[in-house]
Amino acid sequence: MVTSAHEGMHRIFQERPEILTPVFEVLGVPLPAKAIVDAVTTDVTEAKPLERRVDTVLRIGPSDGEDFLLAIESQSARNKEKAASWAYYVAYLQSKFGLPVLLVVVCQDGATAKWAAGPFDCGTRGWTAQRTYPLVAGPDNLPVITDARTAGKNLALAVLSAVAHARSPECGAILEAVARAVQELHDTDPETAGYFAEFLDITLGNTPAGDRWRKDMSFVSYFPGRGTVRETAYLEGKAEGKAEGKAAGEAKGILSVLEVRGVPVDERVRERITSCTDLARMDAWLERSRTVERAEDLFAGDLDPQPVDGS
Repeated sequence: MVTSAHEGMHRIFQERPEILTPVFEVLGVPLPAKAIVDAVTTDVTEAKPLERRVDTVLRIGPSDGEDFLLAIESQSARNKEKAASWAYYVAYLQSKFGLPVLLVVVCQDGATAKWAAGPFDCGTRGWTAQRTYPLVAGPDNLPVITDARTAGKNLALAVLSAVAHARSPECGAILEAVARAVQELHDTDPETAGYFAEFLDITLGNTPAGDRWRKDMSFVSYFPGRGTVRETAYLEGKAEGKAEGKAAGEAKGILSVLEVRGVPVDERVRERITSCTDLARMDAWLERSRTVERAEDLFAGDLDPQPVDGS
């Protein structure tokens, strides 16, 4: 099952590829600062009944060498089936694109990281047909960043450090440093600051580290919706001083949650959301927006449902 935390873990590589250089440094793989990074389809399905999908696939075009593919997986626990699926990903992507493939597995605890390093063999009777060596980023090799100035210089790596060390005693100090760096960045680049603040909010989830992060950041809202939408809606409504302002904030948050989850929203659904002024109803829509598969399902529990298909 794909969770918000799982999604956030790999989306950061797609949307903020500047994190790649420092991560490659800790992995011991040289990558020049100047490189072209393009997202590649993550669907590696051949037979229709058998669906396989890599979290993230990026094509790296370094300035000093040949292009290669970077397949990134997020792993929260041991899974014996990954030995076969990871080997499949590497072989399939190399065959399809004709490029070398590196597999990076991002882990949040040391035991999983140790297991994920492999190697994973495919063979029998003393013969090995294929061996997979994932590169692993986890608490054992991602640095503990507790200095706000250091975090500010490489916020992407500091944020990933907070995730990797979420269960360690140093987590509180890491989050404090990241919070200060995010606040400073907000003055010059609020969009990026908001992205990283949201990334930690979603990825840390309902854990002690997540609670600590939300407590540290509770006095400011850097972005609308996407996990801290209640706070955002409240602040926007309070600033405007009327119910319409609160409803507008709620609507913006609902649409933002659907957007970040990749749920399509047509004009009829958008109009119904943005024109509603019933805060209790919108609060229910907000809760449903985190789990629905179709935008129309937001309204499934309404006592007086209105059609959104024109019928």
